[in-house]
Order: sequence, then C-alpha cells, then structure tokens
Amino acid sequence: MAAALQQTWGLWRGPGNPFYGKYRRKIQELRRSSPEVFESRLEKRNEVKKQPLGYSKQAEFVRCMEEKADTLGTKTSKGQFTKDKTLDSILHVEMVKEKSAEEIKQIWNEYFSAKDTVYAVIPAEKFDLLWKRAQKCPSFLYALPRKEGYEFFVGQWSGTELHFTSLINFQTQGENAPSHLVLYHYPELQKEKGIVLMTAEMDSKFLVVHEAQCLANQVQLFYATDRSEAYELVEIFNHRPSEFKYMSVIAELEQSGLGRGLRPTQDCDKS
Repeated sequence: MAAALQQTWGLWRGPGNPFYGKYRRKIQELRRSSPEVFESRLEKRNEVKKQPLGYSKQAEFVRCMEEKADTLGTKTSKGQFTKDKTLDSILHVEMVKEKSAEEIKQIWNEYFSAKDTVYAVIPAEKFDLLWKRAQKCPSFLYALPRKEGYEFFVGQWSGTELHFTSLINFQTQGENAPSHLVLYHYPELQKEKGIVLMTAEMDSKFLVVHEAQCLANQVQLFYATDRSEAYELVEIFNHRPSEFKYMSVIAELEQSGLGRGLRPTQDCDKS
C-alpha cells in the first residue's frame, strides 16, 4: 500500500494540487514547530510495512487517541466518533427479531432518513462478497469528485468498520491521521434475516453527507462489484502496488456514473 500511496502522493502533493491548500497551514505549522516529527513522517512514506492480512490500526486510534491532542496541540477529530458503536446502541435487536427483513429495512430507513448521515441495508450475499474481499484487501484509494478535479481518500478496514481519511492527511500524519468518515457494518441479523445494516459517522468539517455517500457508494463499486476490472484495481493496490495507477480509479468512477455525482449542480446518487 505504501508504494502505491507514494506514487500518487508524488503526483498530488504541493501547490499544484488544489486540495493541498486545504491542509497547507497545518502542514507548515508542523514543519516549523516539530521539524523532527515532520521529517520522520515523510520518511515513513518510503517504508513498506507488511501487516497480517486484514489488519488495520485505524480503529485502535479511534479508541486510544480520543482524549489526546495532536502534534499541534489541538484535539483530534477522532474524538468525535463513537467508541465501540454497537447495533444495540441504535436498535433494540431482540425486539426486531420478530419482524421480517423488509420490516426491519423500513424501520432502519425511516429512522435514518431524518438524520444527516449515510445509511444502507445490504443484502447478505452482497455483504458476503464485500467482506471476503475486504479481508484479502483491507485498504484502497478512493477518488472524491470536486469542482476542481478529484480529492483522494484512503479507506482502511478494521473489523467491520471502514475508516476514511484524506490522502494528504495520511501522508503527513501517517498512522495518526484522523478519520474523516467511518462506515459501521452490523452483520448480527445476516444469517437470520439475510440483511446487514450499515450507518456512518463523519467529520462535518471535511465532508458533507452527499460526499460521504459518494465514498460509501464506491465501496460497493469496487468491493461488491461483478466487474472483475473494478475489483482488480483493489487487488493491485494491495498486492501489486508498483502497478497501481490512480487514473484507473477515476476512469472506473466516471464509467460508473458516480463521477458526475459531486459536480456543482448535482448530488451523488444514493445507493
């Protein structure tokens, strides 16, 4: 993964990247206040660390970094996310077990339709495919369409949680990069009801709902697709990073139609 990110970072870092300015002040402050930390984080971009299949430290950071300030002395945005977010904290699981899958789907959709967030009810067979592939390929690079072009986000699986952070944050802060979006998948009803429930939390300073929805849609596009060409990009990113080309992600996104979703006058299609 590091090699693929390094390749993309080299093309998108600096004033030529319109999103670099979004984080430039924080990067410059880090460079001035802690040059040793800044240099060590740059060096980490060149290290390819092999971890056990499916491993991600991202969820650990949600738990252990909640009360800690980051290098610049500000509270990490990870503190905004819920620790150990269970399905029972949202839905009375025992009560809904008497209901049909369609009734549960209706309850889930009605509950979240009034909230400013991302949610879905995923068929069991589709989640099976997605989960099997996520264990083999726990990370991927997603492209979020912007008016100026594209902003890249790194998605990392940790258990059934999928954490997103911007590529620039990932490259400058490494393993301490804050999550901007977390997708929570709940398979508790998968066997009995044939559905997996999903919802999300996001950092509203970085993403709005239709942007988060577009990233969530891309998880389906790349991980739960029948198109071998789309999932092959995920495999290449994880297992043959020297062959990975970020433009292939953009091309697949545009072909799917999601690439038009965040242009100025449109919303990203909701799955």
